[in-house]
Amino acid sequence: MNDGVETRELRYFVAVAEELHFGRAAERLGIAQPPLSRAIRALERRLGAPLFDRTTRAVALTEAGTVLLAEGRAALDAVDAAERRTRRATGTRPVLGLVAKAGASQELLAKLLDAYAAEPGSVEVDVTLCGPGEQERVLRDGRADVALLHRPFDATDGYDTEELAEEGQALFLPAGHPLAGRTELRTADLADLPLPRWPRPDGGFSPGEGPQVHDSAQLQQLVMLGRAVAVLPDSVRSGLPEGIVAVPVVDAARVTTLLAWPPWSRVRGLADLVRVASRL
Repeated sequence: MNDGVETRELRYFVAVAEELHFGRAAERLGIAQPPLSRAIRALERRLGAPLFDRTTRAVALTEAGTVLLAEGRAALDAVDAAERRTRRATGTRPVLGLVAKAGASQELLAKLLDAYAAEPGSVEVDVTLCGPGEQERVLRDGRADVALLHRPFDATDGYDTEELAEEGQALFLPAGHPLAGRTELRTADLADLPLPRWPRPDGGFSPGEGPQVHDSAQLQQLVMLGRAVAVLPDSVRSGLPEGIVAVPVVDAARVTTLLAWPPWSRVRGLADLVRVASRL
């Protein structure tokens, strides 16, 4: 990227690219529309390429704009992450930020935190619990230093990782469901079942005919009401309420639970946490 591009200009560009409307982008940024338009035109001149196709009716990204949106988001994420991690490091007490999906790997997470807290020189661990698929975003933008992720559902490209556990998956369904009495299932048995549609990073939901689900509490209630069933890691069984049963899906993908962190991270306490995790 051209050295002359400033962080402020990138933020302006990303706002317009996401809104595809200069007025809404200006309102989002808290500035007037004319200086925003001038800043985008100046950025286009500096880069030597139009970033938007403008008509009286619509604004659309050009090919160059599409490239800059992806690169610009990554650059802004890196700047925000550096600022957040630096602020945590300069606090009066060292804090290690860990993010995990709410309701997932609860027993493993509790064991890890207890084992780490017993280590000499351990630092405070600030745990953030988020919705499905949000951990990687929280880690990338610096709100956390390390994440508890689950392959193949979460992306781990670009991170150092430490594998903690591997497990199978089961179908979680109401006790009165016709499949609840089976001892095992295969993925072919799941056709036409109301499987949940999880949020995607782009703001949409995974395809399917089942209900849109934002978090584990909502999913649990939908399963109890008979409105959904879900294929989840076996470890979720430990927190099951009465009325929900789990049947193993023997050919479902294995789930690997792991810690992930940026390879350049030097946050105090991270190396000790990873070392403790490797012993679990």
